[in-house]
Amino acid sequence: MTTLPPPPDILSPEFAADPYPAYGVLREHYPLFHDKGTGSYLLSRYEDVQRAFREPVFTTDNYAWQIEPAHGGRTLPQMNGREHAVRRALVAPAFRGRELQETFLPVIERNARELIDTFRDAEETDLVARFATCFPINVIVDMLGLDRADHDRFHGWYTAVVAFIANLAQDPGVAAAGRRAGEELAGYLLPVIRERRAAPGVDLLSRLCTAEVDGVRMTDQDIVAFVSLLLAAGGETTDKAIALIFRNLLARPEQFAAVRADRSLIPAAFAETLRHTPPVQMIMRQPAEEVTVSGGTIPAGATVTCLIGAANRDPDHYDRPDEFDIFRPDPSPAGAFTAAAQHVAFGLGRHFCVGALLARAEVETGVNQLLDAFPDMAFADGTPPADTGVFTRGPSHLRLRLGRGDGGRGTGAEDGLRPNRARD
Repeated sequence: MTTLPPPPDILSPEFAADPYPAYGVLREHYPLFHDKGTGSYLLSRYEDVQRAFREPVFTTDNYAWQIEPAHGGRTLPQMNGREHAVRRALVAPAFRGRELQETFLPVIERNARELIDTFRDAEETDLVARFATCFPINVIVDMLGLDRADHDRFHGWYTAVVAFIANLAQDPGVAAAGRRAGEELAGYLLPVIRERRAAPGVDLLSRLCTAEVDGVRMTDQDIVAFVSLLLAAGGETTDKAIALIFRNLLARPEQFAAVRADRSLIPAAFAETLRHTPPVQMIMRQPAEEVTVSGGTIPAGATVTCLIGAANRDPDHYDRPDEFDIFRPDPSPAGAFTAAAQHVAFGLGRHFCVGALLARAEVETGVNQLLDAFPDMAFADGTPPADTGVFTRGPSHLRLRLGRGDGGRGTGAEDGLRPNRARD
């Protein structure tokens, strides 16, 4: 008689140190598992996770308690039907096509360059502290047309809100800090929103204030909640993705050399990083009615934790799933940043991440400029750092030895991104 391995504890130190062996146990032996520590049903197989993201029976009603208190109102992922379609149409144009290309790509390029300038002449740096953590939040603040002197305040609010969302253990101190950050952000934004309504400019916040679709405009609360969501979702994915791309590539010198020589491989490196080491490891759903998946039945109204990190390494969906390989045929970079993606790192279906192309633009720009500025990067101590985190995951530090070049001036690498973005 075969003895099953015990089900893993996703709140344990062992899981936090390396969740991937536990994901394998869950996929093979416990594809549907009720986890008492989180009070939720865990889904770990790709087939089931993608169903939870695509099928309407799996709702986002859980966001009313999981994210709304920190964001200060209902957010886009909570909406469905016409409400969702109209609200998405109000905000989506800024994050794709010509608007992204012509209006916000220069903001992205400037912020990457300015951050790199602060350590361009250094022998070593911590890429997480000096670049990855700051870059996406600075970009968002500038896109919104807010005071650049307040970058540090936004970093504080962003950190607290993300901690609130990732608070699987329901620590009351973390929850209180997240709610307080949401209140402080709202207090900061509401007077600015009133000013932009009276005298709109060309910034993103003004566009949110003036946008109208089918006679619907965003309320002040809608805008505050969306900005908070943008900070949390837009910051966390890009922050960790940049650090993970460099950690994953530098640990595999042949792939790193290939990307350095051929920058058109950066989207493939990003897509493979999203699959192999997704920054967001889990997302929750709530079924409106009883639903049957691999391993059993989930009752209506239960909380379902969709384990992205497990689904993205499902051997029934990917060949050699535990290997990081930017040359693998799937996920294809061509579709990796759309709702047809062959991974689940951005979700799928109607709630696919509205900022996926913004994240791609930030990652491609940041990686290109860093490669231009530092031609001989390597791990400072010779070894890749481990990842930390459970809900979101990535290296907390990435100490690199830097090789200094011409700073990317005159290489054409940044300009070469523009035609690709225009086609998105």
